[in-house]
Amino acid sequence: MVTDQLRDDYDVVVVGGGAAGLSGALMLARARRSVVAIDAGAPRNAPAAGVHGLLAREGTPPGELLERGRTEVRGYGGQVVTGEVVAAVREADGFTVALSDGRSVRARRLLVTTGLVDELPDVGGLRERWGRDVIHCPYCHGWEVRDQPIGVLATGPMSVHQALLFRQWSTDVTFFSHTMPSPTGAEAEQLAARGIRVVDGEVAALEVVEDRLVGLRLSDGTVVLRAAVAVQSRMVARGAVLASLGLQPAQHPSGAGEYIPADPTGRVEVPGVWLAGNVTDLVAQVGAAAAAGAGAAAQINADLIAEETGQAVAAFRARQDPFSAESETRVSELVMGDRRHGL
Repeated sequence: MVTDQLRDDYDVVVVGGGAAGLSGALMLARARRSVVAIDAGAPRNAPAAGVHGLLAREGTPPGELLERGRTEVRGYGGQVVTGEVVAAVREADGFTVALSDGRSVRARRLLVTTGLVDELPDVGGLRERWGRDVIHCPYCHGWEVRDQPIGVLATGPMSVHQALLFRQWSTDVTFFSHTMPSPTGAEAEQLAARGIRVVDGEVAALEVVEDRLVGLRLSDGTVVLRAAVAVQSRMVARGAVLASLGLQPAQHPSGAGEYIPADPTGRVEVPGVWLAGNVTDLVAQVGAAAAAGAGAAAQINADLIAEETGQAVAAFRARQDPFSAESETRVSELVMGDRRHGL
């Protein structure tokens, strides 16, 4: 039975219900952990028609892929609950996780998979067509726009590289410098050598006819015909929950945006917290995000096992050692009782 009813506490709360979060929740549920994935319902790839580059699930609509994942998690006893986590507070034995609707839940460990937000330049029509014929990743969308006239809208230091990548899928690529300086030196030479035309001048809006992109309109009114536009968004990790734990975003070394640093296993400096997916790896595709979620979940389970084993060893020693702290306490109580009775 599907329910949004939260228990009081879990071994692990997964914040986020995308590929990374659901994969982590699945791994933990199969490890017989009590786990809930709390999902705000705003996946980054929602506008896309299909997920690409994912073995055995090529072209699957994003919503369908997530629904399959939810079903699999629930099939092993895990929960997937709709809600927005707004804060998490570290306590002696775990965390208290607060939701925007006033609910709260306790967790021994946290796996944060909140993903990222794509910040796009202020060009008319760009946001509305994002994920359709306005794209960012050639590995995600290049096949779908192969051999078509492609425009690359410059937004940052990686834009020339993006144009060179898309040249692999089409011989007709035009680079729009937009508000960036026109390429010079080695970059200009590379574009020219690959037959990539450079158009200077700010792009004002997309030209759309009958819900189909036909070109880019410059601020002087010139329209350059294009069937698709590649634009590198500024990718910003959704880190509000982590900020409540004292974890702050850092500028990505590539200049592509902001991420929350973590070690290769997803562990961060706050004990008991792991990250997976785009919140810490801005360029991870669905398959990589899912793999990271599973890997972090295995690390979390191992950490819980280490804690539980330590507790079991302490209890075992107490039972075996007549002079353990517990035994000494009992002896002390008996002696004090005898004294009170004058013995």
